[in-house]
Amino acid sequence: MYTFDDLKQILEKLRDKENGCPWDSVQTHESMKKYLVEECGEVLEAIDNQDTENLCEELGDVLYQIMIHCEIEKEQGNFTIDNVVNGICEKMVRRHPRLFGGEMEKDLTWEEIKRREKEARAARKNR
Repeated sequence: MYTFDDLKQILEKLRDKENGCPWDSVQTHESMKKYLVEECGEVLEAIDNQDTENLCEELGDVLYQIMIHCEIEKEQGNFTIDNVVNGICEKMVRRHPRLFGGEMEKDLTWEEIKRREKEARAARKNR
């Protein structure tokens, strides 16, 4: 069975400018937008149809979309899939203080925590 690390290596190989896939290696965020929308729609269709076999496949297609966008950013030196995974882990921990502890009051709602985060981000940008 393949692993997440295998997927990362496959994407690197597909995107290789000299020896990669002629199609994958030239894709950009813009060129991939329509496929991301299409694949998300196929996930929703599989959910509506309660088709778990197809849902598994379509979630893989969405994961590929996420991975190729991350690979594009890695090539530009901006961030990697590991940064994305770290960011969502930090966010889930931060927004669930009753489960993970942390700086936020344990009785705050998800929406309140999210609002505070947005305010703090806006304040940092205005400095």
